Amino acid sequence: MTDIVEDPFVIAPGTVQQGRKRVRAFSAGELVVDSSAPLQVWEHPYYPEYFFAGEDLEVELRPAGAGPRSKVLGVSEVFDVLVGDRVVPRAARRHPEAEVVALRDAYALTWSAFDTWMEEDEIVFTHPRSPYVRIDALASSRHVVATLGGVVVADSHRPVVLYETGLVPRFYLPQVDVRMDLLTTVATVSHCPYKGTATYWDLTVDGTTVGDAAWSYRTPLPESTKIAGLVAFWPEKSADLRVTVDGQEIGAA
Repeated sequence: MTDIVEDPFVIAPGTVQQGRKRVRAFSAGELVVDSSAPLQVWEHPYYPEYFFAGEDLEVELRPAGAGPRSKVLGVSEVFDVLVGDRVVPRAARRHPEAEVVALRDAYALTWSAFDTWMEEDEIVFTHPRSPYVRIDALASSRHVVATLGGVVVADSHRPVVLYETGLVPRFYLPQVDVRMDLLTTVATVSHCPYKGTATYWDLTVDGTTVGDAAWSYRTPLPESTKIAGLVAFWPEKSADLRVTVDGQEIGAA
């Protein structure tokens, strides 16, 4: 008998695909790379890295020695990136002994070293988007209850359920169904290439505080607009924070 497949869309590390999107990176407003045919290289299982042909680089590279060895691409050489009169140290690499010949003269740029990345004319956060990730935000009538130490902090029959390839479903609740008086805004933010920028709250009940217990996307990206302003809870943060859906607990720590 065939087993149930838990996650059929994990791409094998080392997979190389031809990208189709125009990809650009900028540093302080200066163009670093502009490519309409980047290679997508799966060093990690859930999203690719972009590798670029040398002629697509709008900057100079200066050799900076050997870099870390990649488990799937082998030895690496790293380069400083010269952007105008500035140097971005060790922000480019190539793998001259990669199994895929086309990669040997291609360059990867460190995502975090450059302040703006764009796919076509849209800014991309955190890392490249995977062509195999889908976002579905569906209105639901399932009964969602969140409690901390037995005290109900949210109770809703009108969640929006967000399904994202490779991740567990998340239940986003209208603020009117949440005890917002128990939530304290904190400085934590996170960025998702599919949903946008999330802000967080601590949750405090009877002197017990769970940090970053809930979050919201106030102005999400277009594919996730149905969750705008809604609140999701993070039960993995604490064994005392429980979320049930139709009476069944989810996401226990």
